[in-house]
Amino acid sequence: MKLKHLIYALIIIVLGGFITYRILSNKGKNDESKKFGDKNAPTTVSGIVIKTSTFDNNLSLSGSIEANEQIEIHSEVSGIVEGIFFNEGTFVNKGQVLFKVNDIELKAQLRQAITKEGLAAENERRAKLLLQKEAISQEESDIARADHASAQAQTQLIRAQIFKTSVRAPFSGKIGLRSISPGTYITPTVLVAKLVNTNKLKITFSIPEKYASEVQSGSKIDFTVSGSNKTYSAKIYAIEPEVAVATRTLQIRAITENTDGKLFPGTFADIKLPLNIIKDAIVVPSQAIIPIQDGKKVFIADMGKAKEVMVDATTRTDSSILILAGLKAGDTLITSGVMSLKNEAPIKVKVK
Repeated sequence: MKLKHLIYALIIIVLGGFITYRILSNKGKNDESKKFGDKNAPTTVSGIVIKTSTFDNNLSLSGSIEANEQIEIHSEVSGIVEGIFFNEGTFVNKGQVLFKVNDIELKAQLRQAITKEGLAAENERRAKLLLQKEAISQEESDIARADHASAQAQTQLIRAQIFKTSVRAPFSGKIGLRSISPGTYITPTVLVAKLVNTNKLKITFSIPEKYASEVQSGSKIDFTVSGSNKTYSAKIYAIEPEVAVATRTLQIRAITENTDGKLFPGTFADIKLPLNIIKDAIVVPSQAIIPIQDGKKVFIADMGKAKEVMVDATTRTDSSILILAGLKAGDTLITSGVMSLKNEAPIKVKVK
């Protein structure tokens, strides 16, 4: 009897342990399910109801600021620099003599050429008289006249070379640092200094070819430069007549006044180019856009589920982007958690 009771007791203990194990196991699964959530439970997301608005379509671009006029100063003749008549980094006027190359040898050549020209003129005069008396042939008279013309040309050539020994500013502007000193032997290859006109400045930039038809000469642009909060304006005055094949862009140039002298050639400009004003435009937050291989997509709420929609997005601002196609007014656009959403996933939208 004792053995029988012992067996019953063991059976009861085993059954009790098994039941306890199953209860604890089910409880653990329930706790885990609560912890990680039900896969079929809807995901809570944020969204907005799309409305149309008027959109000022501004294209953000980068451009380069260039001097209105800029050249490198060289001498056209070789020789010893006998005088420099400008101070580095100062303003010079158009026509002002910048430096002078010694012209002693050229002046001596000029005196010699003038003497030869006088002799050739006298020979031509005598040849005419002799031709009238038929003392010489027409050919001899023509030779005398040609000699005189050649002597005149030689004199003019030397005068031109002497004129080139005085190098003048071709326009008014600020001259840079010089690389010569008095006594330097200079040749046409030597860079003397740079002359820059910064009273006006050019802004050169390029736009994508799809906007080419929306830009016209005479349009205004706004731009800023690094290190300044001031917004400057410029006027488009020239447009390249063709799109660059390599970049599919159109080059444009604008001009601006530099009255305060705070803009410098060679710096970059952040440009806002106004395009057409779009009425009834659809503008959505940038974080709602998902870039994919074939373009861009968004998710909208449709009957309690996320619906994937391809969109044609264009101009982007700091926080929003213009949608040309794919969305319409009244759609509920999902703006949060879009990267983890899948098409047809159940959602619960909190509309802002």
